[in-house]
Amino acid sequence: MTFEHPAGSYKKIFETCEELAEPLPTTVTGRIPSYLRGSLLRLGPGLFEVGDEPFYHLFDGQAFMHKFDFKNGQVTYFNKFIRTDAYVRAITEKRVVITEFGTFAYPDPCKNIFSRFFSYFKGVEVTDNCLVNVYPIGEDFYAVTETNYITKVNTDTLETLKKVDMCNYVNINGVTAHPHIEADGTVYNIGNCMGKGATLAYNIVKIPPTQKDKSDPIEKSKVVVQFPSAERFKPSYVHSFGMSENYFVFVETPVKINLLKFLSAWSIRGSNYMDCFESNEAQGTNFHIAKKSPGEYIDLKFKGAAIGMFHHINTYEDDGFLVVDLCAWKGFEFVYNYLWLANLRANWDEVKKAAMMAPQPEVRRYVIPLDVHKEEQGKNLVSLPYTTATATMHSDGMVWLEPEVLFSGPRQAFEFPQIDYKRHGGRNYTYAYALGLNHFIPDRICKLNVKTKETWVWQEPDSYPSEPLFVQNPDGVDEDDGILLTIVAAPGAQKPAYLLILNAKDLSEVARAEVDYSIPVTFHGMYKP
Repeated sequence: MTFEHPAGSYKKIFETCEELAEPLPTTVTGRIPSYLRGSLLRLGPGLFEVGDEPFYHLFDGQAFMHKFDFKNGQVTYFNKFIRTDAYVRAITEKRVVITEFGTFAYPDPCKNIFSRFFSYFKGVEVTDNCLVNVYPIGEDFYAVTETNYITKVNTDTLETLKKVDMCNYVNINGVTAHPHIEADGTVYNIGNCMGKGATLAYNIVKIPPTQKDKSDPIEKSKVVVQFPSAERFKPSYVHSFGMSENYFVFVETPVKINLLKFLSAWSIRGSNYMDCFESNEAQGTNFHIAKKSPGEYIDLKFKGAAIGMFHHINTYEDDGFLVVDLCAWKGFEFVYNYLWLANLRANWDEVKKAAMMAPQPEVRRYVIPLDVHKEEQGKNLVSLPYTTATATMHSDGMVWLEPEVLFSGPRQAFEFPQIDYKRHGGRNYTYAYALGLNHFIPDRICKLNVKTKETWVWQEPDSYPSEPLFVQNPDGVDEDDGILLTIVAAPGAQKPAYLLILNAKDLSEVARAEVDYSIPVTFHGMYKP
């Protein structure tokens, strides 16, 4: 069932909001589970224009942190802008000062022509606008985007503590907003880097857990393994990676960053990050694998048809194979081309028309054989009984991967995926939860049984939810014994937003906490017990 949204009330989730001075109470209906104590933290854009200068892309609005606190069955809501350099300088100068993903910052008109000319050669002022996610490192919490800057925040007061440049610790140009975190607190992340002789590569960085001597774990960051790049001056855009108990998986897609364009973009032309992306139709998709400990790149060539890819769902080992589940977009075109705010704020018919042109979303399972030496060519190497995914050896030693489709609906994406990560991250699992995008508009919460392909949906008219986070019931036995937490914008309602708690088994409503405040779009977040 596809909902229509002719009223266009989804436009409200792309509007600037004011931060609160103190937490707001909420009106609770239903019962908050007794094991829910702590906070739901979420990040997204909250400022969509500065003075009379708009931000143009979904990933340009300034970082805004949201928090729902749970205490004795009561819920409060709080928020704050993160005091990044990008935000503070924009507010101070009442204009866009630092170039964002899709918005160019013009040089200060007050400076004379010479100082302007020289500032072009000082290199790029990279944004620290950490609007994508928040995660723990040691005892601290960081708000993040995809550049080299991460921002330490106090998750109780939402105050901004300090900006950290990862380049000071490891050879990396940026890190993703989707690290993997082990039970002991070890953090793994990936980013591209310039290697020896100015060749490109992708580094997996390991940050250890809380240190006994209370020193900062970030200072002990190190690169554990390096993946090669298919093209010398064009790294692929990387948004997340896969990790099982013993392996890393890096999917190198045909969406490229043209580094030469990137380096010259900030000279004379009014360019932004989006201008530096291009797609290599000929490349297809490369699947790279590496051993985790000790880190060792496995030099086997696995390829598949061209896809765009942002989010891995889960990766696990089974009987000599790596099972890699991910949210794919078919073809080589960059999906971010469809996330300009003007597109997302268009009338429903226009939104649908644009989405018709975009790559098609699909949940896919790829299976990578770990042992390919002894097999003859032309034969499917995958022997797992429960999947139709194949891996075929070609005469040149390349193994071609064909996926099994776990979910597919025309222009209906299963995105921002979540699982019971604590118990099943990197292990065999059954259930994935996601935000459903209907022609790029988020309008439902989905659940998928990856073994049977059965699906469940929660949906209400004119309601726009966000990524659902799974919280396990401590007394639960089954993998889906627990709840999902999501923030829903309901612009037409008396109270325009609410925290929604769903039963993870069947997506039935457990409770909601309504707040008298318009909450804009959020991307990712975490539940902090």
